[in-house]
Amino acid sequence: MDVPHLLTTAAHVAGALTVVLLTAWAGRRAARLLRQPEVIGEIVIGLLLGPALIALLGPDVFDRVLPGPVFATLRLLAEAGLVLFLVGLAHKLQPGADGPPRRATFWVAAGSLVPPLLTGALMTGIILLTDDTAARGGAPLPAFFLMVAVSMSITAVPVMARILADRGMSGSAAGRLALTAAITIDGVGWLLLTLAISLGAGDLDGTLHSLRALLVGAVCALAVRFALRTRTAQLACVRLPRTVAVLLGAAALAVALTVEHLGMTAILGAAMVGLAIPADEKAPWAGAVTTLSRAGGALAPAFFVVAGITVLNGAFGQASWTLIVSAIVLACLGKGVGGYLGARLGGQSLGTSRRIAVLMNTRGLTELIVLQAGFSAGILTAPLVLALVVMALVTTAMTGPLLGLLDRRGTAPAAGKAAVATEGSVR
Repeated sequence: MDVPHLLTTAAHVAGALTVVLLTAWAGRRAARLLRQPEVIGEIVIGLLLGPALIALLGPDVFDRVLPGPVFATLRLLAEAGLVLFLVGLAHKLQPGADGPPRRATFWVAAGSLVPPLLTGALMTGIILLTDDTAARGGAPLPAFFLMVAVSMSITAVPVMARILADRGMSGSAAGRLALTAAITIDGVGWLLLTLAISLGAGDLDGTLHSLRALLVGAVCALAVRFALRTRTAQLACVRLPRTVAVLLGAAALAVALTVEHLGMTAILGAAMVGLAIPADEKAPWAGAVTTLSRAGGALAPAFFVVAGITVLNGAFGQASWTLIVSAIVLACLGKGVGGYLGARLGGQSLGTSRRIAVLMNTRGLTELIVLQAGFSAGILTAPLVLALVVMALVTTAMTGPLLGLLDRRGTAPAAGKAAVATEGSVR
């Protein structure tokens, strides 16, 4: 490829990325006007942008507007941004030592995890009973069931943290307990996601191949952990923080791409690196992790657009309303009833338990990451991903109004003074 063509392609990619980021800005503005988390606006407008343009311009014109090489580069940037964001997200999934009581955390986490896993079984049963072949696909049933169950059980930690901070609930009993339980649930969720993808291989050789990929990824992630603990790395974190952030980002991308090359999704490789980085907010590498997460978050809108074009473009006419409504109802029942009962068993008051039930139903980018992993592994189909995306958006949008309703009923908790650190924007 000659230099002028490279420059033209680079300019085309820059233009496409600029349009994506401006569209995401408009989505965030619209979400703020509607008093919703900004990520709702980013996700909705990002997922709809590609299919809307294809419907408006036609496939042929759209291909000229966004030709293959440009879209491939945009997709690569989206995947890189997702990897960097996941490093920070997975790193924050490690619970701290000053959390709420363990007994209460256990019951809330169990109540908000086990019933949603069971609703995943019900969701799978509905798909099988209605003979919805478009949603079922051809994945092995154990992998399909587990993947659906995990998708129904996820709670978005960063989105919840931002909602708590915006509403002054960061230091409240409900806020601290819900956030700690959500961290625990998502940690278990990543393990179950890994198992589902391994089961999706369908045979012993494929499972062994998946285990080899996970082993290689774990070894590489541990190498990053031990490298950060060396005196040289710690001095570099203090003196050259930006350089360390670049090197850490390159290492995360290398591990993620290696895991993907070996047959698993890059998402798991990125999560391994994030979980391997020692959890200490005062550690010299904390700034580098935060920088990576912010850089990845800035590119997240490209992930939504790419997902809309590759996953959802042909799914709108295939996903049935029965599937979508079932996903929403089961998701609310699983998290709402389970979270409430878990909080009550954990000794929480009636008002705190209601708030925990509402908060545990929050989803966001974390849900989309899980769905993307399931789709990339060939376990989830596009129509089912669409139904679960709608479920994630509806349940997240319900959180603020329901908390406001509880406030108006006169059971508002004391406002928390502590701010919860997030990755720069609501995700």
